[in-house]
Amino acid sequence: MDEPMRYSGVNHVALVARDMAETVDFYTNVLEMPLQKTIDLPNGRGQHFFFDCGGGGSIAFFWFPNAPEAAPGVASMHPDYQKVGSQTAHASMNHLAISVPLDKFDEYAERLRRRGVSLRVLNHEDSERHGSEEVNENTWIRSMYFRDPNGIHMELAALVRPYRESDVAHDPVNAKGERVPRTSSAKVPA
Repeated sequence: MDEPMRYSGVNHVALVARDMAETVDFYTNVLEMPLQKTIDLPNGRGQHFFFDCGGGGSIAFFWFPNAPEAAPGVASMHPDYQKVGSQTAHASMNHLAISVPLDKFDEYAERLRRRGVSLRVLNHEDSERHGSEEVNENTWIRSMYFRDPNGIHMELAALVRPYRESDVAHDPVNAKGERVPRTSSAKVPA
């Protein structure tokens, strides 16, 4: 009998921003959550930024150049996201990520597969590729993706290394896709 799986809390909740610059301003200046990781997605697919919300957890936002406007009831990733893409509407939850211990990552993936869960495992990198099937010197987080019975896109994630200052390397874009320096103050929504 396997010992119960160990969890250490929510790693991050991934939401979709209409305007990343406005979102960065609000979360860093209004809510005082440090920006801890910025990613420009390959091939102009958008951005993915993470804010520290304490206890090792993050609130993450995607910005997609052609994301649909907020549409209550249209809030989940397409089941064939590898073919169609992973974007979801503004104000939607893209996926829920739960932290797992790095030393248990492969064991948990195998355990879920044995239980009939279809997984996609990706090792996210600090490189233009963004991810690979192997862990290498550029890997910062290991992720396994799957759907729950309700169709919610889930992730079990294990950080390979702590966040560092160099992880915040990209200026956010506004709703038009124009870069806005992080030092400028974007208008906070009323």
